[in-house]
Amino acid sequence: MEKVEVLIIGGGPCGIAAYLALKNKGISALIIEKGNIVHTLSRFPTHQTFFSTSEKLEVGNIPFIIEGRKPKKHQALAYYRDVVKRNNIKINAFEEVKAVTKKSEFIIETVTINGEEKRYEAKAVIVATGYYDQPNYLLTPGEQLNKVSHYFFEGHKHFNQKVVVIGGKNSSVDAALELEKCGANVTVLYRGNSYSPSIKPWVLPEFEALVRSETIKMEFNSNVLEIKESTVVYEKEGQIIEIENDFVYAMTGYHPDHSLIKSMDVKVDDETGRPLFNPETMETNIEGIYIAGVIAAGNNANEIFIENGRFHGDLIASHICK
Repeated sequence: MEKVEVLIIGGGPCGIAAYLALKNKGISALIIEKGNIVHTLSRFPTHQTFFSTSEKLEVGNIPFIIEGRKPKKHQALAYYRDVVKRNNIKINAFEEVKAVTKKSEFIIETVTINGEEKRYEAKAVIVATGYYDQPNYLLTPGEQLNKVSHYFFEGHKHFNQKVVVIGGKNSSVDAALELEKCGANVTVLYRGNSYSPSIKPWVLPEFEALVRSETIKMEFNSNVLEIKESTVVYEKEGQIIEIENDFVYAMTGYHPDHSLIKSMDVKVDDETGRPLFNPETMETNIEGIYIAGVIAAGNNANEIFIENGRFHGDLIASHICK
């Protein structure tokens, strides 16, 4: 059984930042990641441009230098790969944590992608698991059809196809714009009565122009009732409407998976989804278990991002050193 001082669950930017903060304090650590490094970022749309500037995505005071102000997905992936490589960060990729129990130390049980079971012993555990793997489902009939996805990557395969995008925030607008550029016939269904104020200000004018020209059809006050093999049924202001459809992107947000952290006896607020923790140290109600990154925000994924979650590791490292 391998022994480490601190085991970090999750190899995203906040997990990597925590590792570097510990390293700077002389504390040994190991990251266990069920995918590969920054797995969530790798699942973003191919042509994604980040809301944050490059310096706000930096970890461990390692410069993220690009020509423009806001990095694209491929630039961010290259940056984090370089950070891991240059700092010899210990990451066990494609290995999933199955259980964490407390004896004299923490015992962490994992399984690799090949089915190999492993055990680790650590003095402390940091949970930095993010939220992107858990979509907010519509719970609408037909949502399980193969033509429905909660993740958008790129639009080429939808050339000349009728595509419905559900939702009205950044991910929906970005998907709709990319789909339109690739020649899709796009309809956006949004239950709100106006554009969301959270839409990136440099994106909204282009989207509004396409809606005004009827290049993209925008339906406010619309609730999806059913998704069928070749149509989508929705209600708008009391009227039932059914439109022809080939594919659906339900961009309705995501939420953290609390099953692992609850199994560690960490208390989670049922209403907010926020784990119980000390914001000055990031330690939970269980001594030696810490959280880092967006999981600390509970169900409100708009509260913590890379740009502020990357500093959680500094708080944790300082507390562990006391």
